[in-house]
Amino acid sequence: MPARWKNDKPMSRPAFDARFSDEEACSHYLSEHRWPEGFVCPSCGTCKGWPLKRNRATWECAGCARQTSVTAGTVMHSSHLPLRIWFLAAHIITSHSNGMSALQLQAQLGLGSYKTAWLLLQKLRRSMVNPDRNPLKDLVEIDETEMPFRSRHDPKDRPKGGRSPVGKMFVVCAVELSSDGHPRRIRMKHIPNGASKTLHGFIDQAVEPGAHIITDGWLGYENPPANTHEAKVVSGKKAHDILHWVHRVFSNLKTWAKGVFHGLRKCHLQRYLDEFVFRWNRRRHMRSAFDTLLGIGVGLGPATYRDFVEQRA
Repeated sequence: MPARWKNDKPMSRPAFDARFSDEEACSHYLSEHRWPEGFVCPSCGTCKGWPLKRNRATWECAGCARQTSVTAGTVMHSSHLPLRIWFLAAHIITSHSNGMSALQLQAQLGLGSYKTAWLLLQKLRRSMVNPDRNPLKDLVEIDETEMPFRSRHDPKDRPKGGRSPVGKMFVVCAVELSSDGHPRRIRMKHIPNGASKTLHGFIDQAVEPGAHIITDGWLGYENPPANTHEAKVVSGKKAHDILHWVHRVFSNLKTWAKGVFHGLRKCHLQRYLDEFVFRWNRRRHMRSAFDTLLGIGVGLGPATYRDFVEQRA
């Protein structure tokens, strides 16, 4: 039987413990990723400073005397958790194929509060989206699906089937294909409906101009402004036979959501989609996923608990 990890075996727990044995090792890693050419003051831009003796690595600028922690202005900003807890959470999330819920992470890290574990996970999920990522190119399959959603406000006689939004969450997905028809990268977005404006907006964000897109016969996909379009009408055939890979992704998404989280909440659906996309795109490169996750987090601005609850982050 071939090895499961063909290209990039994730870092083992003993290797992680040896590499990040204490706070100093974690601070040194963050410093190298945040200032690869040496310390740069975020206030005045001076490239000279000296470290201070603090619990968390801190530098004082030689130009303006501002003191800057290695975590200031990053996804870890103002966090009271030890850096090693952050690193261990990132390691667990990126080395575990399916990820885990906040309740499971709370138990793994020995945290006293579910809220703390939930916020830690949300901040790491936010770090799974690179603001500078390249759009999909070449050949791209696109389709939408629905996921069940229940609330106390749903009518008892809610309509079944069709495109009614009652009791449903809509997700659109794009899958980039290689020249021989194999999947490469994906993008996903929680959408309110399947209107042309919504779908064209997703295509504009996710797909490179000039790429050739393949969809089903839904009218909302017609005439994309910057791409050639091929519509495969589902007539007497199953949709997954027409658009094989995008429906394979949907199947994996629903299995993952039900198995790991026992269903997803509507208000935070996009965060979970971001995590699924991150995992799919790095399914063959799990060792580098750890460095990627923390590398993106270092470049992001801070976000608070209220920012996540109120959908501002």
